Amino acid sequence: MIRALLARWGKVNLFTRPRRFGKTLNMSMLKEFFAIDGDARLFEGLEISKERELCEKYMGRFPVISITLKNVAGLTYQEACAALRRVIGNEVRRFGCLLKSELLDAGDKDMYRALTDIKDGRFTMADEILVDSLRTLSQLLAKHYGKKVILLLDEYDVPLDKAFQGGYYAEMVSLLRNMLGGALKTNPNLYFAVLTGCLRVAKESIFTGLNNMKVFSITDSDCDSYFGFTDGEVRELLSYYGLDDKYEVIKNWYDGYQFGDADVYCPWDVINYVDRLRGKKRWLRKIIGLTPAGTMRFAISSIKWETGCSKAR
Repeated sequence: MIRALLARWGKVNLFTRPRRFGKTLNMSMLKEFFAIDGDARLFEGLEISKERELCEKYMGRFPVISITLKNVAGLTYQEACAALRRVIGNEVRRFGCLLKSELLDAGDKDMYRALTDIKDGRFTMADEILVDSLRTLSQLLAKHYGKKVILLLDEYDVPLDKAFQGGYYAEMVSLLRNMLGGALKTNPNLYFAVLTGCLRVAKESIFTGLNNMKVFSITDSDCDSYFGFTDGEVRELLSYYGLDDKYEVIKNWYDGYQFGDADVYCPWDVINYVDRLRGKKRWLRKIIGLTPAGTMRFAISSIKWETGCSKAR
């Protein structure tokens, strides 16, 4: 995915996929690859590590802002705003080095404090500071590191869905439109951004005026196989765990999706089913060597595990 993204990327890249298809996992991967404080060891021995020129140019080279909006919700607009302050404030606090930076002046550090100040356990940033928070953090990071920033925004559409259910949709649209407009459209310190969500929200709502966005939807062939498992990956997984005989069962149950030109499996379902099959194997291996009394004790201890298993067959 990293190679494909860098080959096809736009200034702002939006990936829309259903739930449980690895969006958050891919965002975590991008963070670890690009971030100055990322863990390069995670990529040792993987295909991307063979791209030496690419890794030399991009791996561990950028300040990365990475947030998820999946928990930005509330019964009221005020509660949702408090949740958003908490998400952004905690991400800003991750860059505590900015307060000690010799490249930031007193005014810059005052802006940092305005993003992280806490009173009675709550972030206190005012509404106008919240709106400019991602742009402000980008500015501070770029000044400190001398590098433009990569912004990763996971589950961007969750606050809008929750706002629609809670009756404050118009207020949330206005907030996100202004926040993302400043962070994505008029931000000179942005290298590129990646957003994920289940839905593509109309440009007329939060993406008004954003002409530099590239959308990778479930109908696009670009990057079509990077969310979910391909048939080859499922076969490899089953072979690794000695479950090749379960291929047809898994194919019949979980091979029901097509993204672009790729047939894909839901990874959440496949992994849980494989884990369940492996659990049964462990159970059988252990029970074979037990006495009758030991068998009964082991069976009782396993009831809780069994009742929590997926019902997929």
